[in-house]
Amino acid sequence: MLQNQRNSEKSKQLRRTLGPLVSASLYLAPAALILITFVYYPLLRSVYLSLYETDFLARPIFFTGIGQYQELLSSPRFWDSLRITFLFTLYTVPFALVIAMPVALLGNLPVRGRTFYRTTFICTIAVSTAIASVVWTWMFAPTTGVMNDLLRLVGIAPIRWLQDPRFALPAVSIATIWKGLGLNVLFLLAGLQGVSDELLDAARIDGANSWQSFRNITLPMLSPTIFFLLVVGTIEAFRSFAQIHIMTQGGPLRSTSILVYAIYRDAFINFRFSYASTQAVTLFLIILALTLIQFRVVERRVHYQ
Repeated sequence: MLQNQRNSEKSKQLRRTLGPLVSASLYLAPAALILITFVYYPLLRSVYLSLYETDFLARPIFFTGIGQYQELLSSPRFWDSLRITFLFTLYTVPFALVIAMPVALLGNLPVRGRTFYRTTFICTIAVSTAIASVVWTWMFAPTTGVMNDLLRLVGIAPIRWLQDPRFALPAVSIATIWKGLGLNVLFLLAGLQGVSDELLDAARIDGANSWQSFRNITLPMLSPTIFFLLVVGTIEAFRSFAQIHIMTQGGPLRSTSILVYAIYRDAFINFRFSYASTQAVTLFLIILALTLIQFRVVERRVHYQ
């Protein structure tokens, strides 16, 4: 009898311990299934394919080991695509933050009509990258585009934006900055809501002007938001594809062939799935390294309250 009672108590205790664990696992199961299906399995599959030579149906033929990586690292096209990717990131991420900052500061002023003003700039979030790319392709048209019309008004000769290798990457970068402006402004506006009015009033009483208050109070308080946007923006820049595919298809003369677009061409045009997988794994490692560097170096300047 005593033994049965002890067994019953152990069973109840076990149910109390496992009950929350089982419930939590059931709630997490859909998210875990999605991550396994669309993130972890493709990643592991890419690593696997990068170690083999494949046929045009992505079926492994024979094991090559690190041979694909050696070929990749010795390829001038890979280094050129990597250089273009870094340039594209340099064009988009810092300039997007610099442009979004004054827009957010103006949107934070307590004046009439600021809701309309905020909506005007934040609405780019609702525009898909594909639609934004098509619109900007029309705007960059050599003869009928708005951008060249503006240049003619100030006496500058029209530019073949998307057909000239010198201007194609900056043109795509302009479209990318415009598309990401809304998200950056939204996060910066949210960060500005957390800046203490008492600190700004105290600085004003001490004789600080607007620039000094911004540099010494607002900017440090916004540093966590800026750091977040910097990390996310860098990752998104390295993963950009739609605007390149729609606006330039990697041209002219491969001047906009960033690494993701090179992966696409090798996989779905040249049918070199193993080589594309090698590039994808390398891109993952590059993004991982850059993110770790940002956390090690840039985060030191972040001011957390």
